[in-house]
Amino acid sequence: MSVVNEVFTLFSRHGAGAYYGESVSMLEHALQAAHFAREDGAPPQLIVAALLHDVGHLLEDVPDDLAQWTQDAHHEAVGGAWLARRFGEGVSDPVRLHVPAKRYLCATDSTYLQQLSPASVITLNLQGGPMSVAEVAAFEEEPSYREAVRVRLCDDRGKVAGLHTASLASYRPLIEGLARG
Repeated sequence: MSVVNEVFTLFSRHGAGAYYGESVSMLEHALQAAHFAREDGAPPQLIVAALLHDVGHLLEDVPDDLAQWTQDAHHEAVGGAWLARRFGEGVSDPVRLHVPAKRYLCATDSTYLQQLSPASVITLNLQGGPMSVAEVAAFEEEPSYREAVRVRLCDDRGKVAGLHTASLASYRPLIEGLARG
């Protein structure tokens, strides 16, 4: 199966599900994150990373109700690893780092935490809360940390009920163009 068909199959199977405590579905959230990346003039790799940043949620089995989450599912690691086998680091690394980027922004931007949705605050606590000074320094050593922050900010914006975006099919050429082999 081609990479684009794998992606489309994952969204057709799980994309209609509610996006854990938000007013959008998993697919709507993905399309909105990609929409904001495109709107911000991101390069193709970051647009696809924004679109697929939560692919780990589509691959794993976690409770639909956020109130039932008792530990972090590490969807960024699951998704980053899955994407690394299908795309280059320009797509997989920002996805792998988008949860640490949330923790980083909480530690380095005094206004960021106030901008998070209630569901993101719950998951932040499960993910370890704001980074320590040492964690911030280590995160800034990651070659793709800036790109991860960009994806994170698109992730945060992509939770608008009723927002009109391009369809998943419109991203087919980008996914095909960036997919390995």
